[in-house]
Amino acid sequence: MAPRVVIPVDKNWEFRQADKDDSQFLPVSQFPTNVHLDLQHHGLIPDAFIGKNELDVQWVGEAQWTYKTTFTAQAVPEGARAVLAFDGLDTFATVVLNGTTILQTDSMFIPERADVTSVLKEQNELVIDFDSAFIRGCKLVEQYPDHKWGCWNGDTSRLAVRKAQYHWGWDWGPMLMTCGPWRPINLEIYESRLADLHAETVVDKSLSRANAKVTAAIEGKADKVRFDISLDGQQVASETADASSGSPTVSFLIDNPALWYPIRYGKQPLYDIKATLITGDEEVDTISKRIGLRRAELIQRPLQDQPGTSFFFEVNNIPIYCGGSDWIPADNFIPRITRQKYYDWVKLVADGNQFMIRVWGGGIYEEQAFYDACDELGILVWQDFMFGCGNYPAWPALLESIDREARENVKLLRHHPSIVIWAGNNEDYQYQESEGLTYDYENKDAESWLKTDFPARYIYEKVLADACSDLIPNTFYHPGSPWGAGLNTRDATVGDIHQWNVWHGTQEKYQNFDKLVGRFVSEFGMEAFPSVKTIDAFLPLGKDDPDRYPQSSTIDFHNKADGHERRIALYLVENMRYAPDPLEQFVYCTQLMQGECLASAYRLWKREWRGPGREYCGGALVWQTNDCWPVTSWSIADYYLRPKLAYFTVKREMAPISIGITRRTHSHPRDKYTRVNVDVNTQIEVWGSNLTLDDLTADCVLKGWDVETGEETSSQTVAAAKLLPENRSTEIAALDVPVRKQGAGEENRTVVAAYLVQDGRQIARYVNWPEPLKYLHLQKPKTLKAQLTADFSAVEISAEVPVKGVALECEDDGVKFEDNLVDIVPGEVVTIGVRGASEGTKIETRYLGMI
Repeated sequence: MAPRVVIPVDKNWEFRQADKDDSQFLPVSQFPTNVHLDLQHHGLIPDAFIGKNELDVQWVGEAQWTYKTTFTAQAVPEGARAVLAFDGLDTFATVVLNGTTILQTDSMFIPERADVTSVLKEQNELVIDFDSAFIRGCKLVEQYPDHKWGCWNGDTSRLAVRKAQYHWGWDWGPMLMTCGPWRPINLEIYESRLADLHAETVVDKSLSRANAKVTAAIEGKADKVRFDISLDGQQVASETADASSGSPTVSFLIDNPALWYPIRYGKQPLYDIKATLITGDEEVDTISKRIGLRRAELIQRPLQDQPGTSFFFEVNNIPIYCGGSDWIPADNFIPRITRQKYYDWVKLVADGNQFMIRVWGGGIYEEQAFYDACDELGILVWQDFMFGCGNYPAWPALLESIDREARENVKLLRHHPSIVIWAGNNEDYQYQESEGLTYDYENKDAESWLKTDFPARYIYEKVLADACSDLIPNTFYHPGSPWGAGLNTRDATVGDIHQWNVWHGTQEKYQNFDKLVGRFVSEFGMEAFPSVKTIDAFLPLGKDDPDRYPQSSTIDFHNKADGHERRIALYLVENMRYAPDPLEQFVYCTQLMQGECLASAYRLWKREWRGPGREYCGGALVWQTNDCWPVTSWSIADYYLRPKLAYFTVKREMAPISIGITRRTHSHPRDKYTRVNVDVNTQIEVWGSNLTLDDLTADCVLKGWDVETGEETSSQTVAAAKLLPENRSTEIAALDVPVRKQGAGEENRTVVAAYLVQDGRQIARYVNWPEPLKYLHLQKPKTLKAQLTADFSAVEISAEVPVKGVALECEDDGVKFEDNLVDIVPGEVVTIGVRGASEGTKIETRYLGMI
């Protein structure tokens, strides 16, 4: 028996518009590919990301397209078969080989295999016709008029099509209806093959032993399978099993396993598991996967002193406060995202002190490179199934397709140790609530759900739940995000919530995030403009463009959020003095606002991580990590991986050790009638957060300065040798704002800095300002210094007055700052690490009130 042969079908591809008579075939720009990339490559459409070109390319998504290639194939041996394997076709495709239709698809998410043994020749022509997903979706909506169609974002036709939902446009992304062979295509010739390899792993509570139950799925006949496990190139175990069952299984008991940990809590060793298919003495096929051994649980249990239940992740018996962010696809044109770019994105997250990425349900089941990077860097993954913000239909053929989609993608991804939860959808239960669709949690008759106006419940609580139960029984399945165990999705005491009452909803002040806490906040956010460099990149004339101002139609076009002008202006005007000109300072102000907002949420919510039995908030995932095009959005790093200033405020709040302050004003009337005889005092509450696994003792020092004069008004140790137990936040002090004279209004001009000091060394720092910042008489510093050190490894910043939000800027994109947007107080030098600087590097500063 000959070994399996795999031949990439990735050469000689051409494409043309199928519904245009005079359209000529042209070579593709790359492979895999999609139609926009190929059209743009040949100059037939403009770059959709520049200016308003999105409007000029809409016709592409309503046209039909043909891709074709020719390839040579070897003869198929007697008893063998030939299969064309399509890892991903987007979306409605008819595949013809040598004049014979071999496959028709209607899902972007399902890999397909077509037996072509009887059709294959020595010289072959492969043709794939792609129909318009948008038009097909519209026709499906018409075909099912009894369904109650409706969604947030995009067109309702998306609900009928199993394609990345953000391709219909979202409130942060363009409408670009792609098609094409978006993942690899291979020709396989074999008599027998390994169709799958899976290791179901269980780590004992003691962490001293792990059991790996390894199963191979075999197609065709073979004698035996050899299973090997290795670590760092050293064999750990090997066993050979009889292959006659078609799914041989062996169990390996591993003593003292090398455990996989989230970043900061341990290393990320990855075991290689390999199956080798053997017939006679011949090795005819192999398959390998990299796995991590870890014990991962979602803990939902009653809490002390508060209602509801906890919602936090425990890995290898360590409770993890999951500060992190939500992930959307990193490009509208997925085939051009390289493996390196995926790694760079995940590395940016890891370097930002984040523990978790949530793969949002309106995008794609991500590329293996994305999860590989998460595995290697220790980033936990919350994985949504691909449903978002709508009332999805559930006719029988669609349910069958969704079941295949779920099972195929779970099989593709289940070996990744980073994935610790699967969720059924994004905000579909919220949509159900908002529209009053039928939902009776107590009704457990699944078939009856299909007869209601919310049939998608059957998808989330039956189809997807069964797929996960069958294929990944040890990974937690959550019916949706947010989800509160059948209660209202806004219930903050159970499950996860999406907290959009800052920006959306009631548009609360972000200083009040402590009142908006949930057991796990899997979405929240604030918009900010991207880097000025990014804006210049999408303006057609760059720095010389007449639309280079914040309220221009082109810049507005690159913000898809409804009412964004009002909401950005609302939060700016409530918090700081600003002006739309110059553009650079306006962009800075929006990024300062976003940085302050997100830091407030992380700081106040992490305060509620109070130790065993008091895990009142188990995580916060900011919407969103990234962008799919250059845009003003909620991202903390823009399309070009340029961190916004909020990236650094989040990084500081999620540091291993941090300190927080909140300021509260209390009014006490001296009798029940008076409006005059009222005692007012402004207090600060101080707490420390220790996310390490060791108790620590530190002094808490508070200092105060007059914001107008720069004069130091107080300096005191409010807690000496304060114990901060491991992996929790601890209250340190509550006291009046330290001023020279009580009742003289000095509280509203006093900046307070809190420090944790251990053995004379500062280990945490936070500067608290009276708010809103717009009321402060900020002084322009005379001696603001931001100087590179002699070895160019750091920038040292100092000033003689308190300065709010000093941002370091550099024209050279190769210069990377390890921190940014820092508050400066007199008598202190703040040192920020820098990479890529040299003799000629010019560092600029920007701060609140400079213009």
